[in-house]
Amino acid sequence: MAVPNPTNVGSTFAGTAAGFYISAALKQANSLDFITSMENVKFKQVIQRMEGSGIADATCEFTSAGSLALTEAIIAPKELQLNLELCSKNLLSSWESLQMKAGAGSPPPVSFDDYVISHMGGLIAQGTETSIWGGNDAVAGEFTGFNTAAVGQLIVNGTVVPVANVGGAATAYTATNIIENLQNAAASIPSAVYMKEDLYIYMSPKTYRLYISAISTLGYVNAYSMNGDYDAVFEGIKIAVCNGMSNDVLVAAERSNLFFGTDLLSDQTSRIDLLDMNSLNGSDNIRLLARYSGGVQVGIGADVVLVS
Repeated sequence: MAVPNPTNVGSTFAGTAAGFYISAALKQANSLDFITSMENVKFKQVIQRMEGSGIADATCEFTSAGSLALTEAIIAPKELQLNLELCSKNLLSSWESLQMKAGAGSPPPVSFDDYVISHMGGLIAQGTETSIWGGNDAVAGEFTGFNTAAVGQLIVNGTVVPVANVGGAATAYTATNIIENLQNAAASIPSAVYMKEDLYIYMSPKTYRLYISAISTLGYVNAYSMNGDYDAVFEGIKIAVCNGMSNDVLVAAERSNLFFGTDLLSDQTSRIDLLDMNSLNGSDNIRLLARYSGGVQVGIGADVVLVS
C-alpha cells in the first residue's frame, strides 16, 4: 500500500472547523458525561431556571395561586490556549506506520494534519477535567471549578447544602466511614430533587474504590467481579465517578443543574493553527497552537449537596 505524502503541513482551522477538533478533545474529559454542556457561550451567558406552582381547583374566575421564581446564574468561560512544538520526523514515522496498517475493513487513513492535532486532545481533556472540579481562574491555564478551595462555584454560592464529613470537615474517607458519608449525603438531598432521573452522587475514583471495598466486605455483592456490567448506585442514586474530583469530597446534584460552558463556534475563541517551522527557521519542528474556552457554573445552589 502506498503511503500518502504529507505535503503542505500547516493549516488553520477556526470557528466551527476548529470546534470539531476542540469538541472531540473536550469530550475526553469524563466529567462532561455527567454535567450539562453549553457549546455556544460567546463571552458570558445567563443560566435561567424557573420554579413555582400555580395549580388550583378550576373556577370561572381568575385567582392567582402562585408565581414562578426565576433563578439566574452567570457562566463566563475563560479563554485558554495550548502551545506545543513537536518534531515532525518522530510524528511522520509513527503516522506512516499507522497508514501501512490500513486495509480491508479498517478505517480510512487520517491526514497528517489530523494526526498531529490528535496529540493535543489528551492534554486539553486532562486540563479541562482538572479545572472542572479544582481549577482557579487566578492560575494560568485553568478556569475556576466547582469545588476549588475558597473560590469554587459551589463554595461561594451561599445556598449549597453543606454536610461535614464523618469525623469532621476534611476528614479522610476510608472503607469504614464511606457508607456513612454517602448516607449523610443522600439524607441531605432536598425532597424535590431526590427522585429526579438525572440525580447523581459525584465522587473521585479513589472514593469509589473505597465504596466498592466497603460493600464487598459487607457481602452485598461481589463488586470486584462486576466489570462494566454494573451500574454504580447508592440507595437508588446513580454514582458519577469523575477523574478530576478531589478525594474526601462528595457532591449530590442533578446533571441538569451543573453546567460547563465553552464556545465552539467563534473564530476568536475556537482556533487551531499548525505551523511548519522548516521554512521559518530550518528546523524539523511543527508548532501546534489551539485556542478554546471553558468554565463551570451551578444553576440552583440549594438543590446541591456538598459533603466535605
